[in-house]
Amino acid sequence: MKAGHSLNKAIRQRKSWIFSITVVLLSLFLVLSACSSSKNDASNSGNRDMEYRSNSESGAPSKGEETTSGGDRKSISVEPLRQKEGGKRGYSNPDKIEQAGQLTAGEWDDIAAWDRFGNLLNSQEGDSSKRVWQFWNFNRLEVIVTAGGKAVSDARVELYAGKKAIWKARTNTEGRAYVYAGLFESDTTNLGRYTVKVQSGQESKTTQEMDIPQQGSIKVDLSKGTALSDQVDIMFVVDTTGSMEDELNYLEAELKDVVKRVSDEHANQLGIRISANFYKDKHDDYIVKPYPFTTDINKVIDQFSKQKADGGGDYPEAVDQALRDALHEHEWSKDARARLLFLVLDAPPHDEPQVIDEIKQLTEDAAEQGVRIIPVASSGVSAETEYLMRFMATATGGTYLFLTDDSGIGSDHLEPAVGEYEVKLLNDLLVEVINRYVQQ
Repeated sequence: MKAGHSLNKAIRQRKSWIFSITVVLLSLFLVLSACSSSKNDASNSGNRDMEYRSNSESGAPSKGEETTSGGDRKSISVEPLRQKEGGKRGYSNPDKIEQAGQLTAGEWDDIAAWDRFGNLLNSQEGDSSKRVWQFWNFNRLEVIVTAGGKAVSDARVELYAGKKAIWKARTNTEGRAYVYAGLFESDTTNLGRYTVKVQSGQESKTTQEMDIPQQGSIKVDLSKGTALSDQVDIMFVVDTTGSMEDELNYLEAELKDVVKRVSDEHANQLGIRISANFYKDKHDDYIVKPYPFTTDINKVIDQFSKQKADGGGDYPEAVDQALRDALHEHEWSKDARARLLFLVLDAPPHDEPQVIDEIKQLTEDAAEQGVRIIPVASSGVSAETEYLMRFMATATGGTYLFLTDDSGIGSDHLEPAVGEYEVKLLNDLLVEVINRYVQQ
């Protein structure tokens, strides 16, 4: 009995020793894993654009995204990489003086770089964003309208599939308009061939049938053009939710400077009207705070000065309601040299089906009214938001502007999926863009 007792005791001691060694090894493994994870998290933070682009190239979803079984993205309701706390981000430079001439920005015109845009849309990231926002086919036709060898501005251009008008636009000061076949149609096989109708004043002309996109550009020559209007409408639609706090005061200084400079520069030649509009999201103290067009520049500057960034909560904001008010609740000039809508934001609209349908309809409405949507993408913009903004700019004859990190103001800015671009002061760039659209 004694010998058996000793043997059992030895076995128990050995089991205890093995168990202790196992616990130690397991603990060491967990510590090493935690260190590795922390190191990876640290190396990934601050490298936001790398995560966006690498995930897109590999097919992996970005943070805040869910995927369907087929790999399609179905949610953009969470802000990528940086979760909001109370709808606010911290300043990266609270000691800077909030004055004009500090924010830096770049521009990319997809209409001018059309081949590159097509390649981008065929990439995995571009295709995924087309599916999210349901902008399906960028089959573009450029229509150049002239009379007596001179460009005809603000002419109405309509693209027909059979007897159905499927896209309407207006020419810019160069006499160019862009119409799209099947932009919101996933299946364009039943649309058939196309004709274009151009109207200016009392004159109207319709082209022969053609194929799109094989027909890249056509020229329509009218017998008599209308006089170039002196009217210019400029509207700013600005997101004032808490996530804009890191840049809003600087943006206000820049926009006030732009309003004054443009007004002073063209006061004797053009009739410039300005409208400032601000928006947040549902459950905030207001959803849209609109102001009508006015020639009183000091009034517009005062409207900017009274804004502050707060509210928001989740990542998407009421972009659709802001655009609906901007396009349909304001008296845009019936005849104008240019109608420009600068959409200043850092977040997309909600990705609910009815909101997406509304965004598509508003894009179509803006093109028909001759309103060029020109986004100004601020810190916090996601890849999907960038694509939507570029889709809307392209569809309405606008261009894409984006803030950069060069100023050291605000949180990180997503590096856009574009080619080489020049970094400029935002106020200078905005004035340059406005002048480009109003000059003949």
